Amino acid sequence: MFERFTRRARAVVVQARDEADRLHQPRVGTEHLLLALLHDGQSLAATVLRDAGVRIDDLRSRVEQATGPGSRALDDADAAALREIGIDLAAVVARVEESFGPGALDDPPPAPRRWPWGRRYDGSRFSPRAKKVLELALREAVRLRHNHIGTEHILLGLLREGNGLAAVTLTRAGLDLVDLRRRVLDAVRTAARPAA
Repeated sequence: MFERFTRRARAVVVQARDEADRLHQPRVGTEHLLLALLHDGQSLAATVLRDAGVRIDDLRSRVEQATGPGSRALDDADAAALREIGIDLAAVVARVEESFGPGALDDPPPAPRRWPWGRRYDGSRFSPRAKKVLELALREAVRLRHNHIGTEHILLGLLREGNGLAAVTLTRAGLDLVDLRRRVLDAVRTAARPAA
């Protein structure tokens, strides 16, 4: 399937992994794909999102708020239980990060697997929803009779999946997913018209 991805679409997949790493998230989710789509401001998907009023800084803030810092071994309930016995978890975390660096307590991303012939494969890092989005991107390209998968198809896949954090974040930002889908399809049709 990835052989059909355009250079920009492949860059989105790579950037999504980088976004997950930056947020100290062990898995690449739909939200990381969405942030990655906005990274290349010249792509069709980024143009449509920008024209719809999406700003990467606002979106990144919303995603960070929804996901919080990377996966931690202890959650709020644990912090409350420790507080009951006089241990301030925030202070302990601050001291550890002061000594060992920010994110020292975060789970490291899983190591990429190697195929027997030596190529790296880290598809296991992609959440089931993110994998579904990439599959839906292929379906959108086939439905539109395109022989490639571009950023616009990834965005259509995100919108079609509709239940991941990317879709929730866009909805909370005040966007109508049906209207956004229409905008993408209009932009695809406009881009396909021959220049006059």
